[in-house]
Amino acid sequence: MNIFKRLFRIGKAEAHAAIDGLEDPIKMTEQGIREMKEQLDKSVQAMAQVKALAIRRKNEHASLLNKSEDYQNKAMLLVQKGIKEEIATEESDRLAKEALKMKEQAVQDAKLAEAESQKLEQDVEKMQTNINSLKSTIAKWEGELKTLRARVQVSQATQDINKKMTQLDSDSTISMLEKMKDKVQQQEALADAYGEIANASKSIDEEINAVVDTTENKAEAELQKLKEQFNAN
Repeated sequence: MNIFKRLFRIGKAEAHAAIDGLEDPIKMTEQGIREMKEQLDKSVQAMAQVKALAIRRKNEHASLLNKSEDYQNKAMLLVQKGIKEEIATEESDRLAKEALKMKEQAVQDAKLAEAESQKLEQDVEKMQTNINSLKSTIAKWEGELKTLRARVQVSQATQDINKKMTQLDSDSTISMLEKMKDKVQQQEALADAYGEIANASKSIDEEINAVVDTTENKAEAELQKLKEQFNAN
């Protein structure tokens, strides 16, 4: 977990400050998580092997107890056969003693298997505790990684905005506005110039007619003629 020793040194420093340093916190965290997951896989495999041994020794314990009981029953049967003179007493005693020896050996082996099984089960419990702790640590750092990525994005966006803002000084903004104002004034003056040119190109008749409305005078003359005709009649 050496990589996480470096992560702990970073602490709660700002993401952009860490990025400007020699180590990238995101890559470091990703690498650390990968290493922990590899360790988790190895731990789970090891625990499974130990648990298998514990189960095996537990089954052997039960089998040895049955074996010892079986030898006990055989010894009793041999003694009975000797009493009933089904076999010679010396032979029944010899075989019964051997059966009892085998019984005692099975009992001792059963005790050893039971002790080993209990020890292995305790080891499994300890390994399970470590695995649970490792899982919790992985989940924690995966959450830290999401937060770290978000902080990096925010810091980069803030840096870009601040950089653009520093490039927009007040002098350049005022200069840009003055240029826009001059351009608008130039366009307005150009429009006035075209209007004056249009007025200057009118003919003399158009200028006279603009001053004197000849249509109105003609209508007045025609009206006088009509009145004279009615008076003549």
